[in-house]
Amino acid sequence: MQMQAVKTERNQQGQAGDVVLKVENLSLDFRLRTEILHAVRDVNFELRRGQTLCLVGESGSGKSVTARALLRILDRNGSIASGSILLAGKNGDIDIAPLTERSPELLKIRGGRIGLIFQEPMSSLSPVHTIGSQIIEALLLHRRMNKQQARAETIELLRQVEIPNPDKMIDRYTFEFSGGMRQRAMIAMALAADPEILIADEPTTALDVTTQAEILDLIKRLQVSRGMAMLLITHDMGVVAEVADAVAVMHYGRIVEAGSTDEIFHNPKHAYTKRLLGSTVKLEQNPRASTRATALPADRKPVLSVRNLNKIYGASTSWVGGNDFAVKAVDDISLDLYPGENLGIVGESGSGKTTLGRLILRTVEPTSGQVTYFGQGEPVDVTGLSKRQLKNFHRDVRLVFQDPFASLNPRMTVKEVIGDPLIVSGKVRGAALEKRVGELLELVGLDPMVMERYPHAFSGGQRQRIGIARALALDPKIIIADEATAALDVSIRAQILDLLLDIQKRLDLSFIFISHDISVVRYFCDRVAVLHRGKLVEMGSAEQICTDPQQPYTKSLISAVPHPDPRHKRMMHRTRFTA
Repeated sequence: MQMQAVKTERNQQGQAGDVVLKVENLSLDFRLRTEILHAVRDVNFELRRGQTLCLVGESGSGKSVTARALLRILDRNGSIASGSILLAGKNGDIDIAPLTERSPELLKIRGGRIGLIFQEPMSSLSPVHTIGSQIIEALLLHRRMNKQQARAETIELLRQVEIPNPDKMIDRYTFEFSGGMRQRAMIAMALAADPEILIADEPTTALDVTTQAEILDLIKRLQVSRGMAMLLITHDMGVVAEVADAVAVMHYGRIVEAGSTDEIFHNPKHAYTKRLLGSTVKLEQNPRASTRATALPADRKPVLSVRNLNKIYGASTSWVGGNDFAVKAVDDISLDLYPGENLGIVGESGSGKTTLGRLILRTVEPTSGQVTYFGQGEPVDVTGLSKRQLKNFHRDVRLVFQDPFASLNPRMTVKEVIGDPLIVSGKVRGAALEKRVGELLELVGLDPMVMERYPHAFSGGQRQRIGIARALALDPKIIIADEATAALDVSIRAQILDLLLDIQKRLDLSFIFISHDISVVRYFCDRVAVLHRGKLVEMGSAEQICTDPQQPYTKSLISAVPHPDPRHKRMMHRTRFTA
């Protein structure tokens, strides 16, 4: 009843399409040690009831800091240099920009009239409080309820965001929720006070495609049913095409182009918008499709063979017998990797992709099964190698990590990072080491003069190039890339994929490419293996898997991929898989 009263009051205040928030000439500054950084300059946009504005651009463009400025939650060294943030009200507009941090007016707006969904729910939710208690706190703060009413309303909110068994899940902690469930809980918290505006800052970046589709569908339905205005921050143009009514493109702190979704996608004016869209459309294609059929001989032999590989966690037999609590992370998987081939491994979070890669490397011990490496000599049974013998195998099979920020030691120079495998293997030292590091930097498109710098001096894309150079240091035959482009913007992603394809041609490498991004796999891979709950459910050419999947699970996976064309939305008509 209370929720209905809030909605009725809102309907009396304004109609769908009315401007609920207007940003005029907003500029944001950040005080650094030696200078002032002008992060955002003269930004203008409007949010309208019942409509979604997508603020798009690459990392560092100023999207997230602009969204945070609307709630005045900038870092301590940040400030609004000029401009206004006008929130519509019954008695005239309220300018948020001059309000003090702890003013009663601002505290009522935060979470009350404007809700915020953060990018990473694990770091945004308290690990020491139950999910329910965090939502109840928001209700008690912004709604006139006692604790009993707030608990009942929280259960209803959890039900609305489609969390199963909400009466039980209300008393669970953050770590007991999956990534998708945490994001649903964040949405419930953001909607607790039934806000007029919802700000969603990259709400699906860390999620796989099917979970992303479900979360976007959920947010859109809730937005329409509640008549909210929504500001969606994203760098994914496919997501923009699926959900946006209007788009504003940010580049270096300025909005360089704005318009309806159809205008932006089908008649872009600015060069940066065209480049952003070009990088997205590029990943819908497959540059190797026309050549792979003739390039790979019919009698080829694998360079790596996996047979009946299993990994079971919690499989120890209890005193009552059986292993009911065992989890089959990898379930009887068999596949081959051929010389010069790119084999994609795709599936949702928890499907066993990363575990399979670690089992092949033997950084995780298999429960059963065999991995055989066919190097230049006799076949090597990888699963039977001792730790000392594994060193030779790890020279030929290298790993590129997902996170270019966490995978490089911040206390080591680029020369030390790339040269570390060479020193450990005893291959080169001294002047020869410096020469080899310089060659590797050139190979990945970086100037050898940067080798004395530290990782913090490089962008995400440059750091990933350094990680690739490190993986190539020992002249490997196989590279396992575990979500190697997931943390990168779409244009940088395309550059890294092209770099890997170029290096592959030069060095005759084979890749095992683990990813939940179907467009990346389609662009880069020859064949694709689809995993679901540890099982291999389908394998075929990248083109066949992406355009003509055979298995119901694969069909649901492909149909959930956002299509970068607002005139041909894919997620609205996606296939849902029920096990």
